[in-house]
Amino acid sequence: MEKDIRYPKAVMTSYINNFLHIRNPNIIMWWSAALPGFGHIMLCRYLIGSILIIWEFFINVHSNLNEAIFYSFTGQFDLAVEVINPQLALLYVGVYFFTIWDSRRITIELNKLSILADRSKAPLQKYVLRPFDINYLEKRNPVLAMGLSCLTPGLGQLYTQNYAMGFYTLTIWVLTCYFSNVISVIHLIVVGDIQGVTTSLDMQWLLFMPSIYGFSVYNAYICSIELNKMFRFEQTRYFHKMFSNPIVLQEIFEQDRR
Repeated sequence: MEKDIRYPKAVMTSYINNFLHIRNPNIIMWWSAALPGFGHIMLCRYLIGSILIIWEFFINVHSNLNEAIFYSFTGQFDLAVEVINPQLALLYVGVYFFTIWDSRRITIELNKLSILADRSKAPLQKYVLRPFDINYLEKRNPVLAMGLSCLTPGLGQLYTQNYAMGFYTLTIWVLTCYFSNVISVIHLIVVGDIQGVTTSLDMQWLLFMPSIYGFSVYNAYICSIELNKMFRFEQTRYFHKMFSNPIVLQEIFEQDRR
């Protein structure tokens, strides 16, 4: 039956909720600028988003771009010129601007499809029952989702039953924490060894962390709000279908009499 739907609104599986809703193209562009691939991930374009994120980490790390940015912000321009790899840095520019432009283009097109799906009253699933897991629509607390992502990026996505994005975000966060030596620095601060903090931090990997952290918090909050909307839409359409049909009402009354 789902194959006959011209404009589907959502797809629910046991491990992910993928749905259309109106998004602000400027916000998607911002996340693509913060870290290429995040804008596409927010649009549920996981394949191309993953390719762009892998490309971002590979080119950025091997060109020492983040480290050069850090030296530039601190006024150490000689060190910035010394550490950066210009050949790889030039490869970064074209794909970077393509990512921003493409995320905006896709957002506009998906907004059109979302409007068409709403006008065609595309059906929504209430729950999915599978041997290894269950996924269902329910109201979720956006503040709690944000709090979980603030605790550890990826937990908010797991709370909203988006296991694919949760696992993905959590993995990137753990790898970034490991290579930037943030955990070791926190230990040094706790024991009072302040002098070892600056020498232990890897600024190349540390500058990835604000984008990952902010993206996880924002995404968990937005997903919670949109899931709540999907829950209300599903309930509204169900009650309208059930209680606007006289035949269905008559069957309900007869069942109550029995």
